Order: sequence, then structure tokens, then C-alpha cells
Amino acid sequence: MSLSRPGGAVAGLMLLLTLGTLGAVAWRAEYASGLARADWAAIRFTVWQAVLSAVLSVGLAIPVARALARRAFRGRSLLVTLLGAPFILPVVVAVMGLLTVFGRRGVVSEGLGTLGLPPLDIYGPWGVVLAHVFFNLPLATRMLLQGWLAIPAERFRLAAALGAPVGRLLERPMLRSVVPGALLVIFLICLTSFAVALILGGGPRATTVELAIYQSLRFDFDLGRTALLALCQFALCAAAAALAFGVTVPDGMGGGLDRVVMRWDGSRWLDALWIGAATLFLMAPLLAIAWRGIGSWPDMPPTVWAAAGRSVAVALISAALAMAFALALALRPGPLATLAGVLPLAASPLVVGTGLFVLVYPFVPPGAAALPVTALVNAMLAVPFGVRVLAPAVAQAEAVHGRLADALGLSGWRRLRVVLLPRLRRPLGFAAGLAAAISMGDLGVIALFAGPGEATLPLEMYRLMGSYRTEAAAGAALLLVSLSLALFWVFDRGGRVAEV
Repeated sequence: MSLSRPGGAVAGLMLLLTLGTLGAVAWRAEYASGLARADWAAIRFTVWQAVLSAVLSVGLAIPVARALARRAFRGRSLLVTLLGAPFILPVVVAVMGLLTVFGRRGVVSEGLGTLGLPPLDIYGPWGVVLAHVFFNLPLATRMLLQGWLAIPAERFRLAAALGAPVGRLLERPMLRSVVPGALLVIFLICLTSFAVALILGGGPRATTVELAIYQSLRFDFDLGRTALLALCQFALCAAAAALAFGVTVPDGMGGGLDRVVMRWDGSRWLDALWIGAATLFLMAPLLAIAWRGIGSWPDMPPTVWAAAGRSVAVALISAALAMAFALALALRPGPLATLAGVLPLAASPLVVGTGLFVLVYPFVPPGAAALPVTALVNAMLAVPFGVRVLAPAVAQAEAVHGRLADALGLSGWRRLRVVLLPRLRRPLGFAAGLAAAISMGDLGVIALFAGPGEATLPLEMYRLMGSYRTEAAAGAALLLVSLSLALFWVFDRGGRVAEV
């Protein structure tokens, strides 16, 4: 059996899950009266906050990445490693941490109160932007740091010897090639924001398209409006993705980030200030959650532990499906596989989940399908990241061992088992850990259809926050972070050990 056949089947499945489910929702819609004024406001706010979040994230990342590239200090490797965690950290946990630090009753507001100043209020548009910068500043920093470290060290030495301006001759050309790709990647991520807008946004001034889709489904069940909003979001994401194909998209997961380029320019104190400010901004919310959550574990309600078990089960199933899908697409290079690997980035998970419920409703009641549909949608969301990790590894393995495998007559499943899988264990472990962590922290489809006994841990934590049980929510947040990091570590470490 050819290894490309499963890839064709998975490509068809991705088309069904993205475009097919959108068609199912539109087909079930009784009418479509067009977009209301509030919908256009949601579209404008979505684009505005995505542009502003991308510009702020990349703009702040430039001095941080430059400082990390040219300064060696104790703990630098750990700090760079922590910068790789934006996709692992559950969104609902990060938002709660930001509220603990910057909310009306947070640490910063208490400090302002002692000075006689009014407290901060991060609910609304600026809270959404703040949360997106929190998530995407580490990603932008890693992307730009990769660009700085790609400049040969000899060029910096030559520039220092000649007294040439390093910024104009070396750094600006690199930034011109790297910054547009970083801006587009972060813009695309922020376009589909849901959990951040659900908790910090809402109202006519801070509603994203994804949140408008949720409100349309949850409160009105207006499938016609939902389909129109989903088409608008799909068009926005497709336009951003098309632009991304035309520019260089930097790799945020590359190696070599532990290397320091010896430099003689710049202020050490200014670099230390940027690194310290970024570290404080990123670590303070997590430390606040850990401080509040440790003492809350004994008093957490039993529903939290039951939800944690369901989240782990969904994450394991989602990771297994995502790796099967991503590996099949990575083994089938070509335009169709490439398209199938990026379509999930443009699709609305809420519309995909609703379309699946529309398709299975005559056979399966919605309550019974909530967790399986959530696992499938989470797997779909992880496929683009899995393909990006696995495709280069498959290409390298084929380039090195492909001719020998052809000479030995190895093909099909034997080729996969003997030649490819032993050399894909490390990227498979990393990608599986990433998929499991993404699924653990997801607050999407499950928020629409889960009954009292089907809530996952992020949804249970969101319900605790909504009922003002902040201590129990902090304990659930710490448990969620611990489980997400543990799953990522187990898979990633398992791939490394198996490779050895």
C-alpha cells in the first residue's frame, strides 16, 4: 500500500471538517438576512485588535530579542525555553493570571490604590489586546531571535573592527525580511481569538467574530447568521494566509536559540532592563496563579477532578488523532496536502463543531457527542503545527535514506516502520505533546454543547470564575497548567528517550 493514500484520505477529511461543516451549517439555515450593524462592528474590532496586537507584540519583541541575542547570563537557556510555551499555556489560565495581576482587585491596582490612584480595568478592548500581547510576545521574540542568530558572528566582528554601523548594515536588512512574516503569523492567530474575548471582551465594543459566532449559536441558534460570520472569518484568515505565503515566515521552533553572538555595541543596562521587564510581564501572572492555587487544592469541588479526568482523556485521543493526520499529510507532499494542512487555521472551531452536530444529530444525541466532537476538533486544530514539525523531518529522512530504501525494495508500511518512524520519534513526541497541551487548554466547542456532566477542566474553571469562586478557580488553574505541562513533557521526553 502506498504511503500517499492515507494522506489523500486525511486531506479529504480536513476539507470535510472545514468547508464541509460550514456547508452543513449553511444548509440547515432557514434564512440569511445579512449581517447586522453589530456584526460589522465585530469584524472591524477583530481586524483592529489583531493588527494592534501584532504590531505591539513584534515591536516589543525587537529589543527583547536583540538583548537575548547579544547577552550571555545565568538562566538564559531556561528563559529562552520558557519563551517557547505560548501554545502550551491554557488561555483561560493565562487570562486569570492577568486578572490577578492587572485586574481591578489585582496586585497592580492595589499598588495604585496606595498612591491614591484609581484601579485598572482590563475588561474591554484593551484587555483583549493586553492578553494577546502576553501570548504572542514570547512567540515573536523567538522568531526574531532566530533571525538575529542567523547572522554570522564574523559579520559583527568585522563591523566592530571597521567601526561600521551594525544596525543599518546588519540588523535592519534582517528585520525587513523577518518582521513581515512574524506580523502576519500573529495577526492570523489573533483573528480567531475566542477564549480571550469571551472572558475579557464582550459587549458591542469588544466582540470578535469568533465570539459573535458563539453568541449567535449559544443564545439565538441563528445558523444563517453563523454561516455568514464564519464566511467572513474564513475570508479574513485566507487573505492573511495568502499574504503569509508571499513573505518569509520565520520559524519559532528552530534550534540554536541557546547560542549567543558576541557583541561590543549597545548598553548592557538597557538590555538587562528589556529582558527583566519582559520576564516580569510574562512570569508575574503565572506566579500569581501558582501562589493562589496551591492553597486551594484541598478545597476544590469534586467536579474539578472529574473534569480533569475528562480533559486528559480528550487530550490523549486528540493527540493520537492529530499525529495520525499530520503524519499522513507529511508523507504526501503536494498542493492538496499543503492546503489541507493550513485550512484548519482559517476555520472556526465553533462552526466545525456545530456542523458536525448537524451531520450526526439524526443518529447521535448532542450530549453524547460533546466529548468525541471536541476531541476531533482539537485534533484538527493541532494538525497545522504537527505538519510543520513532521514534514521537514520526513523530507530529511527520505533525502538521507530514500535511495537505500528503494534499493532494498522497502515501500509502503515496511518503509514507514523500518526507515521513517525510527527517525521521526523525536518530532513525533514534540508534536504529540504540543497537540495534547493545546487540547488540554481548549475552551471552544465544549463551551457550546457540554452538559453538567461533560465539562472539561477549562470549562469547569470558566464556570467557577463566572460564579465568583476565585479560590477554587485558582486551584483548577494550577491543576490545568500542571496537567498540560506534564502531558507535553511526557510525550516530548518519550520521543527523545525512544530515539536514543
